Amino acid sequence: MVSEWIPIGAGLAFGLGALGTGIAQARIGAAGVGAIAEKQELFGLALVFVALPETLVILGFVIAAIILFVLA
Repeated sequence: MVSEWIPIGAGLAFGLGALGTGIAQARIGAAGVGAIAEKQELFGLALVFVALPETLVILGFVIAAIILFVLA
């Protein structure tokens, strides 16, 4: 009975993490482009800020893998 919910939990861990990352990157990317338009020296910093939320997707993937392969 409980094992039927394991893939749903793994999908939620990965999917909601990816959704949150997409929303964050949209806002950070728009702000980064605006900052680059004013000062071109901020390109590297803006690139780092856009890449930072990707760690959330990686963490969601790791949690989903743990749920699928360790708990199942």
